[in-house]
Amino acid sequence: MANKTEFKTSLLRMFRARIPFVSIKSIERARVLEVVQQLAEEINIPIFVHSLSHGTTDIKTKKPVNEDRSVAGGLDFAVQSISQRQNLTFVFTEVSDMEDDNLVSKHFYDCVIQAIERGGSVCVITNKSIWPQLQRMGMTITLDAPNEEEMLEVVKECVTPYKGSIPIEWDESDFKMAATILANMTKIEAENVLATSMAKGSLKKEDVMELSQAKDKLFSDISGLEKVKVDPSTLSVGGLQGLQSWLDNQRQLLTADLKTRKLRPPRGVLLVGVPGCGKSLSAKFIAASWNLPLYRLDFASIQGMYVGQSENRLKDAFASADNAAPCILWIDEIEKGLAANANDSSGVTTRMIGQFLFWLQEGMAKVFVVATANDVSKLPPELLRRGRFDELFFVDLPGEGERRDIINLYIRKNLLPQPSAPVLDRLVELSEGFAGSDLEGAVRDVAIQAVIHGDQCVNDDLYEKCFRNIVPLSKTSPERIEAIRGWGRERAVPASGVSWGGGSDDKNKVGRSILI
Repeated sequence: MANKTEFKTSLLRMFRARIPFVSIKSIERARVLEVVQQLAEEINIPIFVHSLSHGTTDIKTKKPVNEDRSVAGGLDFAVQSISQRQNLTFVFTEVSDMEDDNLVSKHFYDCVIQAIERGGSVCVITNKSIWPQLQRMGMTITLDAPNEEEMLEVVKECVTPYKGSIPIEWDESDFKMAATILANMTKIEAENVLATSMAKGSLKKEDVMELSQAKDKLFSDISGLEKVKVDPSTLSVGGLQGLQSWLDNQRQLLTADLKTRKLRPPRGVLLVGVPGCGKSLSAKFIAASWNLPLYRLDFASIQGMYVGQSENRLKDAFASADNAAPCILWIDEIEKGLAANANDSSGVTTRMIGQFLFWLQEGMAKVFVVATANDVSKLPPELLRRGRFDELFFVDLPGEGERRDIINLYIRKNLLPQPSAPVLDRLVELSEGFAGSDLEGAVRDVAIQAVIHGDQCVNDDLYEKCFRNIVPLSKTSPERIEAIRGWGRERAVPASGVSWGGGSDDKNKVGRSILI
């Protein structure tokens, strides 16, 4: 993998070494040829480019040297030219069907043999694999999509010429943010997005965030991932001050220049805790507040029936997420996808765990992972090691004050009449041990009656009746809930920001979620 600078340096060495066959992996033919033309002028070597639309042309003068546009005709011309003159380089831009032993591959093979004898070089721009026997005759080099540094140049080249024509409010920080958002897109894709944004006649600061939406549309159907639509107007949050404060700091790191300090971008957070307390909704809230696209990785959909299929699908999903960066990757109930399976004799789960951990620790793309787990005992121990996730937070059952806030939030959301103050106190008391989802269910039952019979039926008795009908998980499975809470107190950071070592009232305030 290489950015433009590294690619140019490596290709220069290959040209100077007269490598007889070079396969260039890229989907951006124009960027590759831009580098090739620079090298042709810098080291003063004859380079000819073949395309199906123009035949073979001299890359320096742009003049045609052979009008035969077919690949076979271009190869015949290359063989003839190389046999008559030393140190020629031919670049083929549009070649298909080179993966197997066929006529096209053998034709290239014969051309490469001629190049070896005469110091020539044959290059192919492709994003597919090459027939192994042909590939072993030379070397492979990859040109990645523009990184943030190169994308910053692209953004400035597109925007700066219009400064005198249209109002442009962007400063240096806005240019850097735009480069961060557009990184990993092709150059032409980024130029199209910027041109569309400027077409309205101005470029304002709020337009920077619109670039994320434009990029999101390009990656809406990426393989292995499910795009999750997030409506910020439907999300309200309270509590979890510790988590929110930590997330504010991580957001700054997504746009900061970390190269000088050799730091990697933030990789994500693992949220564990009691079911129904808002861990999954936290992923949506983070995506909404950071204004980033949200993708969901479902390990169940990754599983395949053939050997190696699951691992390949997972690899493709991670590659897709890297290309969509910056983004949020949500993995809900991660223990179900990565739990050790005694019946897995093929070792698929073990290999997927290893692949996930390697990507999580070594990846440099700005993909922020939000993973949630209920039964942490099923998670592989290596996943909890420091350095995988940036932090491990525990989300506990809401305490008295938080339950009051959650009840009021759901009442306002469902446009219900407010209960009297004494009854609200009674509801808070009745909901001891309720998770956020239990409180939502109780208020929803009241809302259902309001829809059926009208708001006039909503009174204090109805509120109390609906709350009494809810049996929370903390009562149906008290041992399980207590085990989860015990694990969290010993191994995780409280999401509320309140120390575990506080008084009895503090213990009731640990990690409460008010996410709607």
